[in-house]
Amino acid sequence: MKFHLVSSTSLVLLLCTAAAVAQPSTSPEIQRELEAAINGPQRSPANVLRDKYRHPEKTLEFFGIRPDMQVIEVLPGGGWYTEMLAPFLHEHGKLIEATSPRSSQSPFAREMAIRYAEKLAAKPAVYGHVTREPFELPAYMPLGAPDSADMVLTFRNMHDLIFANVHGAATDALLQRFLRSAYQVLKPGGVLGIVAHRAAADMPAVKSFKLGRLPQAFLVHEAEQAGFRLAAASEVNANPKDPRTMPVWYLPPSNRAPNDRAKYEAIGEADNMTLRFVKPAQ
Repeated sequence: MKFHLVSSTSLVLLLCTAAAVAQPSTSPEIQRELEAAINGPQRSPANVLRDKYRHPEKTLEFFGIRPDMQVIEVLPGGGWYTEMLAPFLHEHGKLIEATSPRSSQSPFAREMAIRYAEKLAAKPAVYGHVTREPFELPAYMPLGAPDSADMVLTFRNMHDLIFANVHGAATDALLQRFLRSAYQVLKPGGVLGIVAHRAAADMPAVKSFKLGRLPQAFLVHEAEQAGFRLAAASEVNANPKDPRTMPVWYLPPSNRAPNDRAKYEAIGEADNMTLRFVKPAQ
């Protein structure tokens, strides 16, 4: 499988075109509901401390989320965004969490699934309407019935969809499977919102995924190959201090650098691209 990268000039033109697309407007009422979910008591204090890096309000507004949407969050991890999405969609929308099942073959994924289930069960008033659906790499990746969702969201997971094959080369086949699943489940006009760790523009994806990163041009190209149109790109989660050439786990919150930890803490969390793709109306 070849990795096709567009030139930096093409990327600039592409992003300028995307930026010209009208941004989703957030009404004052929706903004109040979103702020209430972000500032609610259900949120973990440790998660709130990361808002300065993850900018949840601006990110979700950029994606154009509304409280009446059917939203699928893919691989929610510990539920950082679930804490806000669940109350925001509780009354009029629906939140579907595509997450690893407890029966996963991966011990790590099983442990994450158990912890996530316990988190939801602990606060039924907040998470009682959340639906969990199995999603396991690489065995089971469907996201739901065709044309059924308004929005698919994934946060900082895209590098996990590039794996080295038995010959040691990277393959984007898994990434395409995910993107095509997202395309299928979305209604025409539906949104795929991605926040992903960004690699240096000239770094090949075959190298960057080992650092937990992907080049932005590569990810845009892959999404377009699956049928999506890039509607807009935002720098709301950018971090210019991050050189984009080190493993993301050297940086907060993982802080697993082998030495000089203070240096990496001063950089802050990794630089992230924030992309809004649209399934074209048929």
